[in-house]
Amino acid sequence: MAQEGFKRKLTAILSADAEGYSRLMGEDEEATVRTLTDYREVMGTLIQQHNGKVLDSPGDNLLAEFDSVVDAVQCAVAVQKEINARNTELPENRKMQFRIGINLGDVIQEEERIYGDGVNIAARLEGLANPGGICISKTAFDQIESKLPYGYEFLGDQPVKNIAKPVGAYRVLMEPRVTVAGEPEKDKPP
Repeated sequence: MAQEGFKRKLTAILSADAEGYSRLMGEDEEATVRTLTDYREVMGTLIQQHNGKVLDSPGDNLLAEFDSVVDAVQCAVAVQKEINARNTELPENRKMQFRIGINLGDVIQEEERIYGDGVNIAARLEGLANPGGICISKTAFDQIESKLPYGYEFLGDQPVKNIAKPVGAYRVLMEPRVTVAGEPEKDKPP
């Protein structure tokens, strides 16, 4: 039974974290903060354009929610592509990449914050993503597999810190897979 005063809801959670942030800060704090601020602004704009909402952005992390997993994944792809494009303008040692994790989960909402395993799983999936990449849970994948043109790589059931059961994880391949004949391939991971 839900505790009085708390609202529960099913939501798509996006968690993003900058790769190598501590190294970048150690080399040049001001340049790192400028880049992080610029990239957060880009992410915030893209999140809004994809019907999402930024909930928190402590340090080099950003947490957002979406009513739709399709919107969350499309947003994550747009974010990674835009940041990659902006990184081409920076020296190699100043490039900032983000790992993104997405989960569809039941959460507790308290005012503008959300809590629960749904949020924790998104954060853990982010840690499984490659720098500049996206990792989604099986619950998210089940909602989008035939709705978006991307390829997916099943990473198996992953043990994640402080979550009782392993979490099915998929890497999002941000470009459609193509067969030899040039037709998009229909991916059907396990």
